[in-house]
Amino acid sequence: MEKLTENMIRWAESKLGSTKYAGWCLAFVEDALEVSNDIEIFGGDSAKESCEMYKDALRGGVPERGSFVFYDCLCPSENGPVNWGHCGISLGDGRVIHAWDKVRIDDYLEIENLTALTGDYPNYLGWVPLERVLNQKP
Repeated sequence: MEKLTENMIRWAESKLGSTKYAGWCLAFVEDALEVSNDIEIFGGDSAKESCEMYKDALRGGVPERGSFVFYDCLCPSENGPVNWGHCGISLGDGRVIHAWDKVRIDDYLEIENLTALTGDYPNYLGWVPLERVLNQKP
């Protein structure tokens, strides 16, 4: 598990500052794990949907290294704001690497101070251990 985690974090950190994933936080998190480890995971179509799929393992407090960190967040859509959520990867020290306007690192609670395009703010829901993400069946 440690090798998967370190590969994922190293890949994510290599994208710091990139705007390629702006607005695509779940794609960023999934690519970090999948591309760096040549595996495929099965989550939802949005960060919010993925969080719901893993809710049996959702934990509060400071996220552990390599965990997926989830937030409620209203995002723009053709039909108005939708709670597609937001997600990132924990670096294990209270910091989360995530795709917002660019790939960046923020304190997991400070992410709640970021303003979405809808004017909404993310609301911390908790974190899910990487083991649980890997055990999700299609």
